[in-house]
Amino acid sequence: MDFEYSQYVPEDFHASSKVWIYQSNRLFTIGEALQIEDLLKQFLAEWKTHGEPVKGYANLLFGQFIVFMADITTGGGVSGCSTDSSVRVVKEVEKLFGVDMFNRQNLAFVVKEKVQVLPMAQLNYAIENRFIEAHTTYFNNLVSTKEEWLHQWLKPVKESWLSTKIPALQTA
Repeated sequence: MDFEYSQYVPEDFHASSKVWIYQSNRLFTIGEALQIEDLLKQFLAEWKTHGEPVKGYANLLFGQFIVFMADITTGGGVSGCSTDSSVRVVKEVEKLFGVDMFNRQNLAFVVKEKVQVLPMAQLNYAIENRFIEAHTTYFNNLVSTKEEWLHQWLKPVKESWLSTKIPALQTA
């Protein structure tokens, strides 16, 4: 699988644009992905903050990550209510497809050219058995701006916050 995604990031959004990434606990089927794309298009057409349209972006990437972006340099930015409305869309996806999109204990990595989700509780085991290594690509879903999304979303485990939690990676 090609994990290059910069071509999907709109160039006309400011670098400080706010980003939210939600990771599914499983890969969506093609049929599900098409339904999600329709939901996201509908949401974007109606996304407002204080009655004004949000300059927004939403996409399903790698069949498993829903990404929202709002250009906070235009109009009134993004209010709590408009952020909540994007969360409602993700909750709708959860309900429609029986997935978990809010479990931050599920970590995603690129292993054998596929997205692999691993519960944090199994991380040490995965490292000890060399399933996850220092150079393994990690999806850092904690990015919060367009700039961070472009440059820090996919990174080696050893360069992520995980490296401080796992002694075995300190020497790798």
